[in-house]
Amino acid sequence: MDLVTVLSALAEPTRMRIVCMLADFEGERAWKDIELPIAQSTLSHHLKILRNAGVIQNRTEGTRCFVSLRDQELDGRFPGLLETVLSCRDSH
Repeated sequence: MDLVTVLSALAEPTRMRIVCMLADFEGERAWKDIELPIAQSTLSHHLKILRNAGVIQNRTEGTRCFVSLRDQELDGRFPGLLETVLSCRDSH
């Protein structure tokens, strides 16, 4: 997990919306419950970028996939970054 990759992943508005949804939910969310006006393939692409950057993690249970924010890991590696990024959405 490096800063440039994390910031790059968070710089895209759709990915930021996903992160905000996960932060608001405070826990894992079923992949199918992430409601955005985009195609499933596009959602999958954005989730892959966030996962590869270390921002989220996946957990599979049978045929269902769950995603969650790696907020503790992010805060441990970059203290205050996620809180700062999430607070910026409230100022717009």
